Amino acid sequence: MNDKNCKLGLALGSGGARGLAHIGFLEVMERENIKIDFISGCSMGSLIGGLYAAGVSLRYIKGLAEEIDWEHLSDLTFPKKGLLKGEKLLFFLEILSKKKDISELNIPFSAVACDIERGEHIVLNSGSTAKAIRASTAIPGVYIPYKYQGRQLVDGGIIDPVPVKTCYDMGADIVIGVDVSIKDINTPVNNIFDVLLNTFDIMQLNFTVNYDFNADLFIQPELGNLSAFNLDKTDFCIKAGRRAAEDNLEKIKKIIGKGNDIKDEQQNTNK
Repeated sequence: MNDKNCKLGLALGSGGARGLAHIGFLEVMERENIKIDFISGCSMGSLIGGLYAAGVSLRYIKGLAEEIDWEHLSDLTFPKKGLLKGEKLLFFLEILSKKKDISELNIPFSAVACDIERGEHIVLNSGSTAKAIRASTAIPGVYIPYKYQGRQLVDGGIIDPVPVKTCYDMGADIVIGVDVSIKDINTPVNNIFDVLLNTFDIMQLNFTVNYDFNADLFIQPELGNLSAFNLDKTDFCIKAGRRAAEDNLEKIKKIIGKGNDIKDEQQNTNK
């Protein structure tokens, strides 16, 4: 739909299992022939966005999401820096991304992580796609930090849960942010995973409430207080993402149209 003048970016946010809503959102974008020029992602947003940028079909991603469980991605280790090693997850990501380098992806992509030793915002936009996603999805305390490019990296959700600015920095003229963080902390705590994820959710909730992401359009699928660790609600999450895209479809088309008009004016001025 959008022509070559206006570059559209998607910033896909973190939220654990709630991030499966990104699949539904992307389905609508694809159905409406809305061209995506850049994708930035954090945590589950980097996983869904990175695989999509690598050319993995949404139908395939959806099928995997319906079948996969945490046991497929869990490899317990002595809890020195985390409960899970993350080697299973990395192996899984390398297979799906076909070990592609970020420079080889169909859509320019960046994953956001956090340097846990320095508290720095890290944008991963080169090198292994699978390793970038692995770093961006390393939930602190759950997965051990991923040593990559000389740093110990964890889930970017602790520092930038919806990486809108990163998408602008990539070259996008218009950015749509998709926020799948929890909006109501009301989740029972039964084990150490619940403690860690609730802590993460509380931190993200305070971040998103108090921070202005400055996206052209900021979309929040209605996911209730679904746990970030609940992979049994795949269909619910995907439908929520699809519904959010459809409810905002006219707004999306409108901002793309305005972006194209501004680009045309700039080009005419420069002639």
